[in-house]
Amino acid sequence: MQQPSRLFEIPYYQLEKYPNEKMFVTKVDGNWHPTSTSDFLKEIKLMSKGLINLNIEPGDRIGLVSHNRIEWNIIDIATQQIGAILVPLYPNISESDYKYILNDAKVKFCFVGSEELAFKIKNIKNEIPSLIEIYSFDELENISHWKTIQKNSETIEDQEIENRKTAIKSEDLATIIYTSGTTGNPKGVMLSHSNLLSNVFACIEPIPADEYSRVLTFLPVCHVYERMLHYLYMYLGCSIHFAESMETIGENIREVKPHVFTAVPRLIEKVYDRIIAKGEELKGVKRKLFFWAVSIAEDYESTGKGLTYQLKLALARKLIFSKWKDALGGEVRAIASGSAALQPRLARIFLAAGIPILEGYGLTETSPVVTVNNFKNGIRIGSVGNLIDNVQVKIAVDGEILVKGPNVMMGYYNLPDETAEVINEDGWFCTGDIGRFENNYLIITDRKKEIFKTSGGKYIVPQMIENKLKASRYIEQVMVIGEGEKFPAAFLVPNFTAIKDWLTNNGYSANFSSNELINNEYLKGLFQGEVDQINKELGNWEQIKKFVILPKEFTVEGDELTPTLKLKRKKILAKYITEYKEIYN
Repeated sequence: MQQPSRLFEIPYYQLEKYPNEKMFVTKVDGNWHPTSTSDFLKEIKLMSKGLINLNIEPGDRIGLVSHNRIEWNIIDIATQQIGAILVPLYPNISESDYKYILNDAKVKFCFVGSEELAFKIKNIKNEIPSLIEIYSFDELENISHWKTIQKNSETIEDQEIENRKTAIKSEDLATIIYTSGTTGNPKGVMLSHSNLLSNVFACIEPIPADEYSRVLTFLPVCHVYERMLHYLYMYLGCSIHFAESMETIGENIREVKPHVFTAVPRLIEKVYDRIIAKGEELKGVKRKLFFWAVSIAEDYESTGKGLTYQLKLALARKLIFSKWKDALGGEVRAIASGSAALQPRLARIFLAAGIPILEGYGLTETSPVVTVNNFKNGIRIGSVGNLIDNVQVKIAVDGEILVKGPNVMMGYYNLPDETAEVINEDGWFCTGDIGRFENNYLIITDRKKEIFKTSGGKYIVPQMIENKLKASRYIEQVMVIGEGEKFPAAFLVPNFTAIKDWLTNNGYSANFSSNELINNEYLKGLFQGEVDQINKELGNWEQIKKFVILPKEFTVEGDELTPTLKLKRKKILAKYITEYKEIYN
């Protein structure tokens, strides 16, 4: 079989090149159950026939809202190969967003992955004229089970599927992925088969996986990054294991012993915080040895270190970091990180520990990868790596990153004016991100729309300052504020676990609620010290003059974060307007 030119051909390619008895592996009742490539394709055929029997025509929209599970991938491929368009939705967005997306895309049928999600969609079904039926992957009362679609599939001939597959071109629309954004209604990003396939083929070299690899998936596959990687894993012949939940990731990693998995910086930060918390519990020599190893890692550089440092690092890896690797299954070749900026300090520490993090950059509109750190060119800490094959980037006069290549989207669904605003007449996509190249490595400095001026006319780059502050293990989240004001300030969210450890270790009582803790004078003093330390690295106009400690984390459910964990700055500002006024009045 030739190299796939349409996404649905990938599992057929695997069957021919790397038939896998463990193509997908799911944990059920405490045991891991595999699905082979051939069985996966049998399920796809039955589902495609069932959808045709429901009068699904090429171009019709199928909605899919579920956490990661094999049924997600079955619906994805089954929908594609009959020419229908998949519209994946995040399991954690608001009911109003569900209603908007399902109406905007005119979804005919919607598949859901749990009782909670079924209730959400059923609750708004009457407000979505196009939506004929909801199907659940689980057995639920009053909701049709997805397998019922297959009941009359024998009435559809195999040739009908083949005819539809033949009619699909590589440049045809494959999916519409709605990006939540930080303001306004979600926008539907239209991606073709060739858009996503160009990214799959360009990421073969950077991602260290092959037909013998085990990968663990837990980031939402509705996100274009995890979804593209699923196609890549299938193309390479990997075994894809589904994590049970975010709460069981640690256990699942130890069981699966993955060679590769993806993570977002926030998850990596939490993993690191847990590791440090374990170190804090140690006593005497063990504790000193642990933090000696961390200090060695903080000084890591991939080149330019002398023999003395190399010997110290080798000892630290043997005595301390080997245990870190064991906690991640012991066989991890790399962690692929995207979606947001990773603290350079964490990238440095994990790389020193022998756990490389391959940080990349991209957007839904670019299918998604534009650049990625990789082993061939070397990992540069603080950068998002080198350009992938066939993708071009140029930096505009104002510093904005512009992208051109086969990965750039077809456009925003039903939004020609918005499409024209971001894709210029020469085909360059305007990312809205600010960055620069250093020795062929791209460095992201901020979002164009998030840079602001103080009343004195000085520019403030919030993301850069926020990343510096988040390097403190006591600070969980940060939002820099101060547009049009005399000076920049910050909302700080504590890492409450680390704070209580600090209080206990310093002889203070840690018996406080979160609301009481934010008014604790010891805590304010600790945070002031952390802010003062960072201010030394900033210009006078950039320094954080005041801050407010907030009592709880920013969350998706609280409408302070997008599903990809980006700050909804206007929402946060409106929510904490009283605290804002305390700073500036």
